[in-house]
Amino acid sequence: MAPSAAPKASGRLLSLDVFRGATIAGMMMVNNPGSWSYIYPPFAHAKWNGWTFTDLIFPFFLWIVGVAMTFSFSKRVEQGADRNKLLLHAFQRALAIFAIGLFLNGFPFGLLFGHEFAWATIRIPGVLQRIAVCYFLASLIVLYSGIVWQIRWTMIFLVVYWILIKTVPVPEFGVGVLEPNGNLAWYIDSNVLTGHTWRGAPVPGFDPEGIFSTLPAIATTLFGVLTGHFIRSDRSQEQKTVWMFVFGNVMIFFALLMDNWLPINKNLWTSSYSVFMAGMALNVFALCYWIIDVKGSRWWTKPFQIYGLNAISMFALAGIVGRLTGLIKFTGADENPVSLKAWYYNLLFVPIGDPMFASFLHSVAFMLGLYVIAYLMYRYNIILKV
Repeated sequence: MAPSAAPKASGRLLSLDVFRGATIAGMMMVNNPGSWSYIYPPFAHAKWNGWTFTDLIFPFFLWIVGVAMTFSFSKRVEQGADRNKLLLHAFQRALAIFAIGLFLNGFPFGLLFGHEFAWATIRIPGVLQRIAVCYFLASLIVLYSGIVWQIRWTMIFLVVYWILIKTVPVPEFGVGVLEPNGNLAWYIDSNVLTGHTWRGAPVPGFDPEGIFSTLPAIATTLFGVLTGHFIRSDRSQEQKTVWMFVFGNVMIFFALLMDNWLPINKNLWTSSYSVFMAGMALNVFALCYWIIDVKGSRWWTKPFQIYGLNAISMFALAGIVGRLTGLIKFTGADENPVSLKAWYYNLLFVPIGDPMFASFLHSVAFMLGLYVIAYLMYRYNIILKV
């Protein structure tokens, strides 16, 4: 039987929509355990070097942004759209995403339930902020350079980061420190973003979505861009599937080699982490592509499509709900104040017995609760585009 010829891909890929939805669902789960004291190891970030299931989520989403960008921009350019106007739109969209991230960091701005807030200490970096920066800079590269230079820029971001973090001396710590305290990323963030970094970071002044570590994160997005070009090629669907698995595993192999000199580390978003996660994304997406777009197995895909349809909205809503359930408090049966989350968690989940399983079930329930909202938005054709 001859391989099936793939039409020039210019529309939406169902497998990409499903991959996006599954990634968002995973993000909802890992960000919302019942208790941060009871988390199964795969659902917690690696403490420093190494990786877990949770460490896949963010780079997967950036990679997906890159793939989708290729489809969106290529289609519009082929239709005669002006590149400068496309870049302006990308800039406006990036500003909106960045602003939403800042809003989530400050919400509810000291206005409700005794929440403490000060502009002098608001966290500036964040997940959405990094997505915004990576999206805009990758857009700039995609709109004004060809594939060869897009490959070169990907390598430049990875190599420059590697060279700088290993060779630039940090005052009082020296050269090539890769521990939480004393690395170049920490030094830049602690000096440029003084007072505006994440309070839960491994050390004060450090931020996992900080300035310097954004360089290899842009490369993660560009790996997605390059995958998008490959998917849009005239190769057969079978050839695309095979080669995505090949490239994905080659990248994982090289990342594991790189790990000997520059550890795979999500907090630092090292070059080896960027390559490793792009390889993992290629493998997972290739599997989705094979099952959904090549073999045509689509009966199970609708929930993931729905979850990914309003991805940014779902992320923002999850952050607001999570913050509010922790802030809203009332007097409990023992006359002590109890948060809304603690109340319903103790009532519905703690009686299950095993604290790890109870905490995990809360994650699942939170994800499914947000899915209900995503479904209602889909049912009434509400799509909030940023």
